[in-house]
Formats: sequence, C-alpha cells, structure tokens
Amino acid sequence: MQSQQKAKKVGRPKLPKGEAKGRIVPVRFNAYDLKLVTAAAKASNQTVSDWIRSKVNAAIQQ
Repeated sequence: MQSQQKAKKVGRPKLPKGEAKGRIVPVRFNAYDLKLVTAAAKASNQTVSDWIRSKVNAAIQQ
C-alpha cells in the first residue's frame, strides 16, 4: 500500500514572525474633518492612509 502525501494548503503561505502586516486601527472622522484630511492628502499626492501615517510618525518623532 502506498503512503498518501499531505495535500498542499490553499492560499498565501504565512509570513515569518515579525514580517506580518500591522494592525488596523479604526478611526472615525466627522464630515468636516474628513474633508480637510482628504484635501491635505490630495495636495501632497498621498492616499489618506499614507498622509495620516506620515502625520502620526511626525508627531511621535517630536
């Protein structure tokens, strides 16, 4: 009798420890604040997420 091989798992293989994506932090903005953030991100040719990350990083480094 032949031994059966394990079936390969479906999907992306797990990343090594420490290389996983970061966590998602939900943040809620009112309509006015979202308009300001969106305009600032667009003016600096960034996505809203990238713009927020850059501002958080700048605030942490002060």
